[in-house]
Amino acid sequence: MQITNSTPEDIDQLFELYDAATAYQKKVGNNHWKGFDRALVLAETVANRQWKIMIDGEIAGVFLITFNDPLIWLEKDNDQAIYIHRIATNPVYRGHHLVKHIVQWAATYARQLEKQFVRLDTGSGNEKLNSYYISCGFSYLGIVKLRETGNLPAHYKDGSFSLFEIDLQTHDL
Repeated sequence: MQITNSTPEDIDQLFELYDAATAYQKKVGNNHWKGFDRALVLAETVANRQWKIMIDGEIAGVFLITFNDPLIWLEKDNDQAIYIHRIATNPVYRGHHLVKHIVQWAATYARQLEKQFVRLDTGSGNEKLNSYYISCGFSYLGIVKLRETGNLPAHYKDGSFSLFEIDLQTHDL
């Protein structure tokens, strides 16, 4: 297993994984992604913020990192943190606990950048997913209803979101 930056050549596969993840989200809950702007994903890829997990030459999963997230995290966005977004698993690799590998990688990466926190959010109401994130080392911080959504993806326009955080000063990952 190797985690490396996605490339512009991966864009079609990224969107295939997003589509598969959206279909899965629709099966297991009420909250699901509502599509992503291709130009935005390409820009994130060129900026080296889009990552892929490779297993045996195949993309097993993808995720995005950001270094700020003020519309979701409000005043906490001033903290030294990295934020994980848009985790999508190739259906062939579902059940391989890729999120745990992402978390380990993110903790190492955050420490290299002298960040204190690794954070993520997800649509609220999926207790199975919440429990999984907790089992990956995250602390559950509660639910937030966004006051402003700005240019966030469409799935942020409605609903509430569960917030998760790992404090690297108190967690040994």
